[in-house]
Amino acid sequence: MSASAPTRAAATESPRAATRSVRTIAIAGNPNSGKTSLFNALTGLRQKVGNYPGVTVEKKVGRFFGAHGKPFDLLDLPGTYSLQTRSPDETVARDILLGRRADTAAPDLVLCVVDATNLERNLYLVAQLAEFGLPLVVALNMIDLAERNGLVTDIATLAARLGCPVVPVVASQKKGLVELRHAIAAHFGGAAPHRAPMPGPLDRAAHALGEELVRERVVASRSAVGEALLLLSAVDAAPAAGLPGALPSSVATARAQLERAGIDCIAAAVQARYAWATELASAAQRSSGSPRARLTDRLDRWLTHRLWGWVFFLGVMALMFFTIFRVAEIPMGWIEAGQELVSGWAGSAIPEGDFRDLVVDGAIAGVGGVVIFLPQILILFLFLGLLEDTGYMARAAFIVDRLMSKVGLHGKSFVPMLSSFACAIPGVMAARTIDSPRDRLVTILVAPLVSCSARLPVYALLIALLLPSGGAWEKAGMMLALYALGLGAAFTMAWLFRSTLFKEQRSLLLLEMPPYHRPSLRATAVRMGERGLMFLKRAGTVILAISVVIWALSTYPKPANPDATPAEALAASYAGRLGHAIEPVLKPLGYDWKIGVGILSSFAAREVFVGTMSIIYSVENGEEDTDSMRDRMLAETHPDGSPVYTPLVIFGLMVFYVLAMQCLATTAVVRRETASWKWPLFQLAYMSALAWGGALLVYQGGRLLGLG
Repeated sequence: MSASAPTRAAATESPRAATRSVRTIAIAGNPNSGKTSLFNALTGLRQKVGNYPGVTVEKKVGRFFGAHGKPFDLLDLPGTYSLQTRSPDETVARDILLGRRADTAAPDLVLCVVDATNLERNLYLVAQLAEFGLPLVVALNMIDLAERNGLVTDIATLAARLGCPVVPVVASQKKGLVELRHAIAAHFGGAAPHRAPMPGPLDRAAHALGEELVRERVVASRSAVGEALLLLSAVDAAPAAGLPGALPSSVATARAQLERAGIDCIAAAVQARYAWATELASAAQRSSGSPRARLTDRLDRWLTHRLWGWVFFLGVMALMFFTIFRVAEIPMGWIEAGQELVSGWAGSAIPEGDFRDLVVDGAIAGVGGVVIFLPQILILFLFLGLLEDTGYMARAAFIVDRLMSKVGLHGKSFVPMLSSFACAIPGVMAARTIDSPRDRLVTILVAPLVSCSARLPVYALLIALLLPSGGAWEKAGMMLALYALGLGAAFTMAWLFRSTLFKEQRSLLLLEMPPYHRPSLRATAVRMGERGLMFLKRAGTVILAISVVIWALSTYPKPANPDATPAEALAASYAGRLGHAIEPVLKPLGYDWKIGVGILSSFAAREVFVGTMSIIYSVENGEEDTDSMRDRMLAETHPDGSPVYTPLVIFGLMVFYVLAMQCLATTAVVRRETASWKWPLFQLAYMSALAWGGALLVYQGGRLLGLG
């Protein structure tokens, strides 16, 4: 834990508040307390999202209207368990609460979101916030879940003991917002909440140091005790070193006196806050021993079991992939039929020529070849949303942490890696919550090895090539194997990095197990809709643009011989020349130049590979060819007549796409998160080498074994 020195910007009582026409409310809370849900419910679409200057922590500000229509700026702080910070997110949250950031207005009031199902743990942050003297309103969120789990909360007792308003809310259902608005409007300028009592010697030392901080105009009087406690309980003397005058000496003297008195400043403060939170939670909340709570305990005996927990986890994953192949077949057929209708209409409505070829073979074939996989992506996000909403994801994290701990990954790395199943970009960004810089960097380096949704169209196409007559369970098993290969590669590389480049003692995972509850189908549907729209937007912009470029490269220059076949014309094009130029690098993998063009194009986005192959085979075979892209690819041969897409080549290509770093947007985000080009370039190099080596091992190893 660490604390930075207070700055002179905090020396007065919110100096910027007097010049602001709109007051600022900071919304704070533990991770997973529903803080962001409440922020969204209060602000609606009146939000701005960016980054805090100088750091990669996300900044969310929204306009919020109080009980009488008065506007407020609502600032959604990063989730934090404590103001004794270790991660960048927690440091930003603390500095804003204490008015230390010149780029962000000091809050006039703090809205602390408390999870009613985990009252004792959440009250620790409330205890720290109370030490800084800001007006405080507590939003007791998820009160409905607490009641269903047999937890009865005495709101009046809790408010009286805290010395501030407490409003029960259900943020996900927008319940209690009217009462919350009234409480906020009424409490501006109200009394500070009650502090947790500290041991006598520590309390006296904090008050004495706080008075000295005020005299030196370093901090405001209301936050003096809180600032003094941060300085006294810091793990080293670095925070005090930045103080003016004799203050560093005063801090050192106070700590030395407490140590001689047998007081461990860090442990004493933490224990005092937890004792206060435990006593308060016991007084304000009791358990009725509901059947739901007992059901959660019974389920956890099985779902977190060392053996049966893994059986259930793998079973859920297998069911998800089976559904992706079986259920998605019907809407995928509709999309394919629609694409054929659009292609036919465009082909008959547009006069013959390059423009018609551009529309039919370029835009429609390229975009349609990717959009057809939209149902499978929606099903993937449906499962992920349901597993998260039911509370099972925390159990999955607990199960996987046993394996992650053996390869040196922190348990918190599960969240970034889980996010990477959707997209590597939020996965990389989610690593911000990891305390250790080395654990954070290792997680960033291996997160793209987890198979994201953009790989799903590529996997689906290659599985269809490898198992053209396979059943849904066979294809689901193959898909599960590819995802498992990605996870295995991530774990292996993490172990290698932690054993060589990033040697450090691994910190333990402290994980909260939320109660099981009914998922919100509306919230899941909204998330599916958002991801679907993002996918379609990408298909209509990035993939469309790339499809047009690929078509142009595959069409021009025109061959000198007007009687050249479509295949000869394609070989003479810019795409053909580029493919032939890189073919020597890919030939040991069994790939031809057309696969090489697909691989190069997919550096923009992985799913572009599918659109590129669709364009190449549409251009090559001509518009009269009505076979599916899969049939055209399976019929492809080398000049000697041997098939290109043998099982070894297809499986090697699967391995290549599992391991390859082929998304420039992810590389850009890694550059931003690490503030250096060193690590994204290293990541690109090692993953490209890993992919090439893995595909080589499959193809050449298989041939040595006589498999093809």
